[in-house]
Amino acid sequence: MSTTPEHRFEVGIIVARRRLTGPWASHAWLPVGALPAAAAASPWTKLSETEDEATFYAGSYEVALHPGETGHYRDNLVSGRPSLWVALRNSGDETYEVASVTADPYEGESMAEGVGEIVEPVPMPPEVQAKLLAFFEAFHVERKFEKRKRDRADPEALARRAHGARERRE
Repeated sequence: MSTTPEHRFEVGIIVARRRLTGPWASHAWLPVGALPAAAAASPWTKLSETEDEATFYAGSYEVALHPGETGHYRDNLVSGRPSLWVALRNSGDETYEVASVTADPYEGESMAEGVGEIVEPVPMPPEVQAKLLAFFEAFHVERKFEKRKRDRADPEALARRAHGARERRE
């Protein structure tokens, strides 16, 4: 008996705080990785630290998959670098929170167009790739592209309509 692939699952997100050398900011926050599931660590646990960078486990976050977006997931999987897009939002003075995580590359691109959020693609773990592929195989329906055909304009009808409107005004 086959099981239906998951529509929702959690991933763990790794975030880095990197030291900057410019005069306007001392550091920058950046999503740098994803774990295939939630970790046992508490959110914002420091994982490592060097002089230039500290990495943190930011916590677990849900990835929601939608049957209508399977073509987008396929594009992600065959891209050569399957990714999850992670958006960080400033939640106060020098603190950030993970705003969203998506496997849809086009949604990730649109998140990056906003102001105030830091959006980066991070490598998709192989376990998540397998879940995404199972979801694609279960729900994808190939849709044939059909170019719409415009109705040809009838110049006689347009002339009659314009002439009739002129007569009503007079």
